[in-house]
Amino acid sequence: MNPAIRLNIWSGPRNVSTALMYSFAQRSDTRVVDEPLYAHYLRHTGADHPGRERVLAAQDDDGARVVRDVILGPSDRPLVVFKQMAHHLVGLDPGFLALTANVLLTREPEEMLTSLVENIPDPILRDTGYAAQTAIAAQLASIGQEPCVLVAHRLLQDPEGLLTRLCARLGLPFERAMLSWEAGPRPEDGVWAPFWYASVHRSRGFQPYRPKAARVPPRLAPLLEECRTHYARLLEHAL
Repeated sequence: MNPAIRLNIWSGPRNVSTALMYSFAQRSDTRVVDEPLYAHYLRHTGADHPGRERVLAAQDDDGARVVRDVILGPSDRPLVVFKQMAHHLVGLDPGFLALTANVLLTREPEEMLTSLVENIPDPILRDTGYAAQTAIAAQLASIGQEPCVLVAHRLLQDPEGLLTRLCARLGLPFERAMLSWEAGPRPEDGVWAPFWYASVHRSRGFQPYRPKAARVPPRLAPLLEECRTHYARLLEHAL
């Protein structure tokens, strides 16, 4: 393994994670990789996601090999950033987290769920990523890494301030280039972008935070309560 800094951003779905990936892609020292464990997750769980067959055809679905050859593999830049969905870690030995820097990106559950149901009408806890995120936070604490949590609405309210603090936490200089990018599809996009990235493709930077008016469907009330429990634990480590 070469000495590049490897940063995993462990997000849940619909958490401005793609915007954060685009932000890091603007840095002069960084290469980004979009959800390298997605095919592994689909194969391991059988989850029926939009574009499932396209993802399985495009990516290596052997998660252990992806960890070895991609996440811990060669890098042509001093910093390589992996946008990850926390629940994609299912079935894998998390020991490699000790060899990487790790950040958790979360979002207020009501807002996340009202967005998620647009793509997955009947989500379960696994689909939300919250339980996986609290498990990752516990794993990091157990190996001496203080969990670092970004909250989506705080990032949108003050992107420069929060990114400056995050970079300092990671021992990196902040670059103002992180605050904007060109609109439209980007070369780092995964093949699932047509199903999930329409909004971020219209952006040229972090969009101002606007609370969502939509409400979680009543049938998902028990799931919402589960999500709130995990979210509260994550907030204890919020940057």
